[in-house]
Amino acid sequence: MFTGIVEELGEVARTTETGGDSALVAIRGPLVTTDARHGDSIAVNGVCLTVVDVDGGVFTADVMGETLRRSALGALRPGDPVNLERAAALNSRLGGHLVQGHVDGVGEIIGREPAAQWETVRFRLPAALSRYVVEKGSITVDGVSLTVAEVGDDWFAVGLIPTTLKLTTLGAKGVGDPVNLEVDVLAKYVERLLGDRLAGGPALPGGAVVPGGEI
Repeated sequence: MFTGIVEELGEVARTTETGGDSALVAIRGPLVTTDARHGDSIAVNGVCLTVVDVDGGVFTADVMGETLRRSALGALRPGDPVNLERAAALNSRLGGHLVQGHVDGVGEIIGREPAAQWETVRFRLPAALSRYVVEKGSITVDGVSLTVAEVGDDWFAVGLIPTTLKLTTLGAKGVGDPVNLEVDVLAKYVERLLGDRLAGGPALPGGAVVPGGEI
């Protein structure tokens, strides 16, 4: 579990195809590797990856075909910057929102509007995800926890402050660039529970029924 607060702007050191549709990715991240061990989780542009090796400030991770298909990681090349975040600790502050590191789809930057102290950035999102995005709600873009400022049928906009522009990949990306999107997991749970309720609710052992019926 993550919070969407990027700890470090890392860099792709190398990518190696490992057969089939999988790959081994090496990421340079001096901060996130200070206490990284085999089996730890690190989010790379919002994608939860498992560390398989750490060597001199560089960690490597296996990327499965499913991850490559559902995210923009397959487009990464050596030298590309990436947003990095270690898994959240139970005793740490939750500065962003609950982020799983499970990408729901790939969006695209469709507009940037600079202002005096911030920048408005618009993204196109897959139609299947639009129902989970609401004004003032949370969304994760390339691993960055953001608040939705505006929303349309197939797009949403956020306001990026100078810190976010400087310390994440979102400051350098341009129109047409892909981004990993993860919607608020709470919205998906609410949808599932409401769907069960409208359908009469699933039966529990002993004949009890949850939301949608009487216990």
